[in-house]
Amino acid sequence: MHDDKTGAYAKRFNQVFDYIEHHLDRTILLEQLCEVAKFSPYHFHRQFSSYCGMPVGRYIQLMRLKHASYRLVFNPLEKIIDIALDVGFQNPESFSRAFKQVFGLTPSQFRQKPAWVAWSQCIPEPKRIRTQTMKVSIVNFPATAVAMLAHRGQSERLNETAARFIEWRKTTGLSPVRTSQTYGIAPHDPLTTKPDDFRFDICGSVDALIPEDNPFGVINGIIPAGRCAVVRHHGSHCSLTESARYLYRDWLPTSGEELRDFPMYFHYFNFVHEVAIHELLTDIYLPLK
Repeated sequence: MHDDKTGAYAKRFNQVFDYIEHHLDRTILLEQLCEVAKFSPYHFHRQFSSYCGMPVGRYIQLMRLKHASYRLVFNPLEKIIDIALDVGFQNPESFSRAFKQVFGLTPSQFRQKPAWVAWSQCIPEPKRIRTQTMKVSIVNFPATAVAMLAHRGQSERLNETAARFIEWRKTTGLSPVRTSQTYGIAPHDPLTTKPDDFRFDICGSVDALIPEDNPFGVINGIIPAGRCAVVRHHGSHCSLTESARYLYRDWLPTSGEELRDFPMYFHYFNFVHEVAIHELLTDIYLPLK
């Protein structure tokens, strides 16, 4: 009974987090959030602060700054004023003040030299307890040749490796993002792996072998053919770990399936600097025998 009540409470907060992600470009009123969560306005602020660890206004501001950060770095030609207005700030001055207050850098400074490790320590992830069963399918994944860039070290610096892979794509014209698939191979869980040991491979599909004598460190690789359990994840890449745990913890033990000797991997359909957080789509593949 206690777990049922905890799950019901978490579901209401998940709806609040989802509503905020859907409306970062608009004014978000307390009355709207209370209606979404079915909480009393007299208690909502305390309930949110207790659950999330910060006031709701602060949380909304940080989510806006988070989305703006990705666009600053990965959309270098986009004007800062346009980013500020799109993420809900009334003018670029208020955006710059808030950005520097949180990250210690102006938007321009962060764009030129993003400090992702310090950034990650400033941005919270909402506590999401999964309250719904996810739809799992079993598919036969075809062998897929990829260009691969290995990230090693702190998971918080993964965006640096992603930026290098994007630059390789743009510079060479190989594995263009619009006509190729983008994958991430995840042999390690960042929550259970020492930072220095963490590895994650960023991949783009290719039709032919690529030259490996490039300054970016991109090499040829392959995602092998085989059966996989696949589930679609909607929303932030930061919460991919929880969806992955669903496959391991909830689905696998009762499925009758056994795992194949290849890591879990992700297929990214879009990216956070291109769409709103709630529009992100990612398929999670769990290799099976």
